[in-house]
Amino acid sequence: MLKVGITGGIGSGKSTVCRIFSILGVPVYHADARARFLMQSDPGLKESLLSRFGKETYKEEILDRDYLASRVFGNPGALSDLNALVHPAVIRDAQAWFDSQNTTYVIKEAALLFESGAFHLLDLVIGVSAPQPLRVLRAMKRDGKTREEILRRMKAQIPEEMKMLLCQEVLFNDERQLLIPQVLRLHQKFLSQTGFASRPGPVEFTP
Repeated sequence: MLKVGITGGIGSGKSTVCRIFSILGVPVYHADARARFLMQSDPGLKESLLSRFGKETYKEEILDRDYLASRVFGNPGALSDLNALVHPAVIRDAQAWFDSQNTTYVIKEAALLFESGAFHLLDLVIGVSAPQPLRVLRAMKRDGKTREEILRRMKAQIPEEMKMLLCQEVLFNDERQLLIPQVLRLHQKFLSQTGFASRPGPVEFTP
């Protein structure tokens, strides 16, 4: 089974690419969604977060994402501590998910595949690229944040140019090049590499 990663900067369109792969019947693991789930449900991780960031991290047993974001964005040390707690839990969870799949290839979507070291467990990584002004506008519309807030979050990630150089494949989601044909090309390439001529069957996975 081929293990494929998908990554890209904020607002690049990773989720759109993953929806296309899902329509094609490819199982997709969404690392960011699973991270939120584990931060809410994993007792050991919750205890570690409370110890590091304080009782305000959870409000009536519910993760206060705004509070946590206020503690880590713009604070490299705090962000590093958060990643050191969350990334290992997500990597373990993803590995268990990989082991449960029975298909020609699977996809793990994550913004921080390289930053977390999770790319070491994958066979290849697809980068999703878009110009920064377009990414900023998409993220502002999606998240309801200011331009300054989005730019601050972007600075916490590897620059997109460097990230794309680390990827084996790159998809361009710049609203000039058609995205679906690019995805279909990779889909057929992966099926060919694994010796299958038909698409893999769908596997349901709900965070």
